[in-house]
Amino acid sequence: MEIDAELRRQIIASLFAVGLFLVSLVAIGVVFNGADGFDPTGGFALVGALAGFVLLMAAVGFGLARADD
Repeated sequence: MEIDAELRRQIIASLFAVGLFLVSLVAIGVVFNGADGFDPTGGFALVGALAGFVLLMAAVGFGLARADD
């Protein structure tokens, strides 16, 4: 199977978004000392990171779909 330019662009954009999400999870764990358990602020930060990831993936998908036009 040959990977064309459009599929390559989709893969790179998705991997970048997932990498950004993972970096944000690690950063939240470091800042809020996740090894000992989170306080409520750390929990809200995790929920915010998850919601931001969902919105980011929706925006990336919308942007890639509109790039074909």
